[in-house]
Amino acid sequence: MLDTQEVTGSIPVSPILIRKNINNHSIKENNISNLKFRINREIPAKEIRVIADDGQQLGIISRDEAIRLAESKLLDLVEVNPTSVPPVCRIMDYGKFRYKQTKKEKEAKKKQHVVKVKEIKLRPQIEEHDYLVKLESAKKFLTKGNKVKVTLVYRGRELAHKEIGEEVHKKFCADIVETKLGAIESEAKMIGRTVLVVIGPLKH
Repeated sequence: MLDTQEVTGSIPVSPILIRKNINNHSIKENNISNLKFRINREIPAKEIRVIADDGQQLGIISRDEAIRLAESKLLDLVEVNPTSVPPVCRIMDYGKFRYKQTKKEKEAKKKQHVVKVKEIKLRPQIEEHDYLVKLESAKKFLTKGNKVKVTLVYRGRELAHKEIGEEVHKKFCADIVETKLGAIESEAKMIGRTVLVVIGPLKH
């Protein structure tokens, strides 16, 4: 059982993970970050609706009696729905509850994929070997679910023959699209001496 002296007022929570209806009372257990639960003697209500640790409904009893029940099982009384009349509380192992919720949040974050934009830089006079290496890199980025920004930079007098760079850039983008790993999200734009196109990954 957790000593209430170690808790500062309540427990954190977030998007709803579990819902249980107990006589039209909806209990919500959220991530440990937005809401907060009060436990044991932090609960201000004198009478509460109690759910046992095995899910059994114990009905409306006094807070002190519920705390005694929790203590007899070396557990905590946790206020899970303070807005209900009377408030709904559950007997549980609060420390274990927090540990499980924190673990779930960490696992959920690991599964979340943050889309990144990877840049591939080309030159009008690029060698074939470099071209193929950059093409493979672009394919790997798309396979991992990232976007690819294909840029081609003109230097010095290369602007006098823009068609050479345009051909390289178009061919590179076409080669990527042909792999069916990505699709062009924005048409080619010329910004100063740089031409760029953004290619997004295709879901398979």
